Parts: sequence; C-alpha cells; structure tokens
Amino acid sequence: MDSLLCDELLQEIFHRLPPPSSAAVSLVSKRWLHLLRSSTTALSVHFPPPYNSAAITSFSTFLTNHPFLSSLSIAGGGDDPLLLSVAYSCPNLRHLRYLTSPVSPFSLYSLSTCCVHLSSIAITISRPLSFHWLNFFNSLKSLSLYFANPSAEISNHEVNEMKGTLIDVELNLESLSLCGIMPGDYGISYLWRNCKNVNKLQLKSCESLGDYSSFSCFIKLLSNLQILELRTCRSVVDLVLLKLAENCVSLHSLLVYDGGSREGLLQFINRSECNLRKLDFRLPLDLDNTHLIALSENLNFRGLVSLRLQSCCVVAGEGLKAIATALANGLEELALINCDVVEREPGLLTTLGQNLKGLRKLDLSYNDMLLDKELMSMLVSCNLLRELRLRGCCKLSNAAVGSIVRSCKWLQSVDITYCCGIKLEGVECLVLNTPMLKQVEVEESKLSEAARKWAMSKFMEVVS
Repeated sequence: MDSLLCDELLQEIFHRLPPPSSAAVSLVSKRWLHLLRSSTTALSVHFPPPYNSAAITSFSTFLTNHPFLSSLSIAGGGDDPLLLSVAYSCPNLRHLRYLTSPVSPFSLYSLSTCCVHLSSIAITISRPLSFHWLNFFNSLKSLSLYFANPSAEISNHEVNEMKGTLIDVELNLESLSLCGIMPGDYGISYLWRNCKNVNKLQLKSCESLGDYSSFSCFIKLLSNLQILELRTCRSVVDLVLLKLAENCVSLHSLLVYDGGSREGLLQFINRSECNLRKLDFRLPLDLDNTHLIALSENLNFRGLVSLRLQSCCVVAGEGLKAIATALANGLEELALINCDVVEREPGLLTTLGQNLKGLRKLDLSYNDMLLDKELMSMLVSCNLLRELRLRGCCKLSNAAVGSIVRSCKWLQSVDITYCCGIKLEGVECLVLNTPMLKQVEVEESKLSEAARKWAMSKFMEVVS
C-alpha cells in the first residue's frame, strides 16, 4: 500500500491530519518521516537546558531536516548560539518568535544575512536600547520587542539616539509591538522617528514612552494607524489617547486593558473623529455609564460592529441600553464577560436582544449567576447568531440548551465549558440538533457516544 501512494498525495494527507497524529506518522517508515519533515512549514519548539555545544548541534541538525520551514517559535531558554543555529539552518524562515533570552546585535546581524525573507520577528533585547540592526532586515513588516535588564542610568549611546545624531533610515514596519518601556528608555525614539508606515501599534506593560516629543511627532505622522492596543499602560494611556484623538482619523480598532482614567477615556470618546469599528475594554473601575452614553452620542462611532467589555464592574444597564439603541442596526458582536450588570439588572439581556437583532457573535462568559430565563429571553430575538460563548456560566442548565437549539438555527460555534448545570444529555441535544454547528467547546466527560459519532460524521470539531 505504501508504494502505491506518491509523495505528493502522502504530503497532502499529512496536512489534513490533526496535530496529535504527526508523532505516529513519523514512526511508520523513514520515507514517511522524510516526507513529513519536508512538508512541515511551521514548528513550535520548547528547548530546555543544558545549552552546550552538543545540544546546539543536535538542534541545528533537527532544523536542517525541515527544509521548507517558514514559521518557528522557540521557548524555554537559550542565548546567541541558539539563535545563530536558527539563522544558519532556516534560510526560508519568514516568521520567528524567540522570547527565550535577550539576543545581541551581532546575532541579529547574522540572522538578517542568512534569513533574508524574514517578515515577522518577536524577540527580547537588553538595555541600553539600540535598533540599528533593524536596517538590515529589508523584508521586515512586523516587529515585537520585549525589553529586559532594567538600567538605572542613561547610556551615552541612548543620549545620541535621543538627539538624533545617529543616521536614521525609514523602516517599512506595518505592525509594531513594544513591551516594558521604562522611564529613561530614550533610545526608543529611534523607532518613533523611523516607523512612519505603522498601521498596528501595541504597547504592553509600559511605564513610559521614552522621548515624549518624538512620540508626539510619531503620532502626528501616522496617517494609516488602524489598530491600537494598550495593555497595562496606566501611566501613559491618557497621553496616547489624547494624541490619538487630536491627530488620527484612520483608527478602526481600539483595545484598552487594565489601566486608564475615567477623565482621559471620556475626553478621547468626546473628541475623537475616528470611525471606530471595534472597541475592546477590560477596565474594572475606569469604565462607567458616562463613557457608554458618550459613545452612543458620538456620531463617528455609529459604524461600530464589535463591542467587548470584560470585568467592567461599574457599568450599569442605562449605558448599555443607550448603546443598543444607537447601534441597533449595525452591532454584530457583543461581549459582556464577567460583567455583573448582567446579574444585577433582570431584564437587561431581553432589552439588548430586542434592539440588537443583527448580532452574529455573543459572549457572556464567566457570568456565573446568569440564569436560564435571562439567556433564553435574549436568544429569542437573536436569531442570526453564528458564535455563542457561555464559558463559566455555572447556573445555566439543559433548559438553556433547548433554547439555543430552537432559536439559533445558524449557530456554527459554541463554548459551554465549565457550565456545571449543563449535563451530558444537554450537550448531546445541542450536537445532534444544531444543523450548522461546526465547533463545540465542552468537557470531554460530557460527550456521549452518540454525540461523538455524530460530530465525527459531520466533521464537527470538538474542543475539550
């Protein structure tokens, strides 16, 4: 049988197998092992110590056996020799995630020489900050940097970069993600001066923006910024949002997690001229009704299609109802994750459902006191749902499942993990009676034999 299958057909079969089957495929024969490696384009590797020369050589040999590898993620440890082995062994690499140990400029120069097609890099670098190695990555479009080794003093090199005495070269980056900027990181101004084509900006755990004047110029020159994500950046979030409101009209997606101020956020909402399409907030004490009402009144936000709120403890029904009324014809995704307003105000979900009949995605996860009757009263009006997430809603029972089956004929994906009240019979009813269902997330212990067989016959993905 093995000899009847050509290499191309075997490789196509390998591509269609679920990941756990790969280990078994490699044991069939040397031919299958060779074909599997030749058809592998993405790998995620955990590389534990020791990092001696023998281990590095063995790892290089392993990589060389995957000649068409284009995406590689390495975790676990290592330093420059490990990165150099990647550079010399993977000439076709396009995406690299290497967040083990800080890497040196020398190893990055080698990487740029050997892997000329690299378009995406995620790495850790040490202070003092220097970025001139970026000039050698001609194909780079996406850059994610994590900063290590806090420095108490500003180096002369960083002072020179801040003053702009070093040669600038405009970078072609479209996506920029920075994690851990601290006061005194003036070298970051090199990025602010030379990244003028960025359309996606992510800041994580940043206590500063380095040189604030360079950042202000950076925002003013960004005509194409479309996506902004601010995670745990309380000390800088107000400044970023203010500059954004003053200078950027192209933004369509904004995420703010774990940090901000009520006044700063309100100023952004009132003054922004962005035609936002997506809003994602995880602001336990910083987001309230005032912000939601302001959102509903700003005509620039009438094109909003996705609103996600997580752990927003002081939001009340009045603000959500104002949003639902203003966006009745357009909102396609609503998430109220761990928002106790769902439990505090009976009838709120009914009102939201009656107004937002065009919803395609609904996420009510981790509202552990959500009752069957509240969910059912909303689903009666939401007949177009494609995706429903109810993870961690402990009070829901099989009665809620019956409502899902009756009301959500177009449902394709559902998550009912950690819903203690939904039993094996309810899961079986959902799997067997939802005609468009393609994915179910649920505990394996709640899958009956009939549900398993039906899911397999319909090529339904079951995530346990």
